[in-house]
Amino acid sequence: MSFIEYGETIKEGDTAIVFLGHESMFPVKVQHGGKTQTKYGVIRHSTDLIGKRYGSKVTCSKGGWVYILHPTPELWTVNLPHRTQILYSTDISLITMMLELKPGSVVCESGTGSGSLSHAIIRTISPTGHLYTVEFHQQRAEKAIEEFQEHRVDHLVTVKNQDVCKTGFGVSGVADAVFLDIPSPWEAIEHAKSALKQEGGRICSFSPCIEQVQRTCLALEEHDFTEINTLEILLRVYNVRTISLQIPDLGQAAGDNASADWDGGDRPNPDASRANPQPGTVQFKSGVPPREMVAHTGYLTFATKSLF
Repeated sequence: MSFIEYGETIKEGDTAIVFLGHESMFPVKVQHGGKTQTKYGVIRHSTDLIGKRYGSKVTCSKGGWVYILHPTPELWTVNLPHRTQILYSTDISLITMMLELKPGSVVCESGTGSGSLSHAIIRTISPTGHLYTVEFHQQRAEKAIEEFQEHRVDHLVTVKNQDVCKTGFGVSGVADAVFLDIPSPWEAIEHAKSALKQEGGRICSFSPCIEQVQRTCLALEEHDFTEINTLEILLRVYNVRTISLQIPDLGQAAGDNASADWDGGDRPNPDASRANPQPGTVQFKSGVPPREMVAHTGYLTFATKSLF
């Protein structure tokens, strides 16, 4: 199993996703003799998982069933153990597009955090690209290294435990793109410019507060970055529902003896309004926005390294 290569069958040591429903799933490391408890009963790794195909429907000890899914960066984002606040797929999709990432790209990232964005970047730049990710906190850096090894993507990523604002990324003139998710990104702009290739590259900074954005934009201008712009992406999910509305009674035009019957009869019935004074209703599908939504996550500031 690898996060960048699909495997047909479940093997020992794999990280699989136990899917109970769209709002209920969790990761599990498959081990011989291992057991996983769910609300539907126990899943025995040796008999229920190992050797089965990903996507299989597994019956638990109480008779209920779950699906076992192959891990992807998107599934990992909603199931990973949180060591820090993370980026979700809505922002990640825009970041990978605006940074123009593709297979073979070299990317510098700080900080690593829980590895949500890191897994998405690795999947995008594989099989020939490389990610240099910097994490200030030693324990988080060590845990990230362990996860990358378990997910078999460690050959595509280098994790460094250092302060990017003081020592940079440890590389110079190699990166196609730089991503910053740190409290003071303006202090790392000079190091980011040094890490980018001489022929140019893209930079992105994620900041939750507009004051951080202002200082970052000033630093980008001071270091001759161009095409500076800040975006905020808001995900608004519409619920599709069946709506019932009353049909308005507009009356009958004078001299019009062939008006349609709004109650659904095959032929006009001039006595229908007297027999049934209540107008009919019609049902149709409609998209209804939620009354509450998760709105602001952060501001994404993008810029391009100048060639001159």
